[in-house]
Amino acid sequence: MAEKSSVFDMIGPVMIGPSSSHTAGVVRIARAAIRILGAAPEEAVITFYNSFARTYEGHGSDRAIVAGLLDFKTDDKRIKEAFDFAKERGLKYTFRSVGNASTMHPNTIKLNLKAGEREVEVIGQSRGGGVINISEVDGFSANFSATLHTLIIDAADVKGSIAFIASILAHDDCNIATMSVSRKGKHERARQFIEMDSGIKPITLEYMKQLSWVKHVVYIPNIDL
Repeated sequence: MAEKSSVFDMIGPVMIGPSSSHTAGVVRIARAAIRILGAAPEEAVITFYNSFARTYEGHGSDRAIVAGLLDFKTDDKRIKEAFDFAKERGLKYTFRSVGNASTMHPNTIKLNLKAGEREVEVIGQSRGGGVINISEVDGFSANFSATLHTLIIDAADVKGSIAFIASILAHDDCNIATMSVSRKGKHERARQFIEMDSGIKPITLEYMKQLSWVKHVVYIPNIDL
């Protein structure tokens, strides 16, 4: 099925930089990643793939990804000085590039982030017009855009868990836009990625965290709010 784009996607976002793919999309990937991490990163290994690997310096994607890790928005004038701000905040980062990864989208970035004992690996794709896709989180297939309110649930692979979570959200008057489930194997760890049209109440979020078979919950409001 062909991907659908709105007129706003085609016009592109308000942003700093020469290209929505190389700047706005890159910033958004990083802003989504730090919310998955749940903290301001202290260390980052940033790997650019394919087209990005060849152009990230000339098109400013290196500054854009660091700016996103600092939680700057796409129209923040500080993006151009992102390296200086990262030094002030103590963010350590390393750039890597892989020029020929045939199985990956042309504009792909992998972020390995660390904050204290927390670590996360996020793979994101910049699809043009500032539109992104978070394709993987810690090796689990994800495929969410971060344009909607997103819930990530790390849990044991138990019978009825998907229906139960959907029921909880329905009782909170949350309409599910997309849901995907990825697991390592039968009865092993599973991860649910749920995009919703509206946010969830704090009490609902806390209830989910208390479920015995739920290991970890991440809630990401629309990153452009």
